[in-house]
Amino acid sequence: MPKSKRDRAVSLTATKKKGLEFKQNLISEIRECLDTYDNFFIVSMFNQRNLFLKELRQEWTDSKFLFGKNKVIALALGRDPESEYKDNLNKITPYLIGNIGLLFTNKTKEDVLNYFESHECPDYARSGNIATEDVTIQAGPLAQFQHTMEPQLRKLGMHTSLKKGIVTLDSDFVLCKKGDKLTPEQARLLKLFEHMQAVFKINVKVYWNKSGDYEIIDSTLEAEDNENGDSQGYESEQGLT
Repeated sequence: MPKSKRDRAVSLTATKKKGLEFKQNLISEIRECLDTYDNFFIVSMFNQRNLFLKELRQEWTDSKFLFGKNKVIALALGRDPESEYKDNLNKITPYLIGNIGLLFTNKTKEDVLNYFESHECPDYARSGNIATEDVTIQAGPLAQFQHTMEPQLRKLGMHTSLKKGIVTLDSDFVLCKKGDKLTPEQARLLKLFEHMQAVFKINVKVYWNKSGDYEIIDSTLEAEDNENGDSQGYESEQGLT
């Protein structure tokens, strides 16, 4: 009788002792989800925020989102036919690129695709993001700010002063130009002036089901917005499950 794929041990000998148990637990959890749910998706995330991921988990209570190091995920799935946990999983591991997550669900492929095609959340851009539009603050009173904010605005590069206790911008201020790589100061000012230039969005890359069928839905290997290479979400999201 051929040996079951699920009985094969995964070697993590190249991993440092610290964190070994965590990574082994992640592998076990991924494989348990593959046994439990009918459908599995690899998704890519843009402008990832813990708050939005928490809201997704609350909405998808009958499904499971997991995040972790892409190399550890590849070990859980299997990199070749001999090591894959289930049929054809090795064929989708090349798409574990960039800031990705795993979705396990009994919802149909059509339901998942339709949801994420229409689901996005605007948010404030962070340092390092690319400005999507020009923003210029006109000279004059900035009545939305208390007088105690005036030194902070000056520190962020604005030419402000207090006139009769009101924060005032002395001259027009170009906060950013479309295409700029935002500095920490620009990102902070965009938030203070309530200009949202980022969108949290999830794209479905790969679909796989228990029968071993799979489909490459988006073959793009993202580089933009995925500077860290591996998803860090699983470790940072422990308290959200």
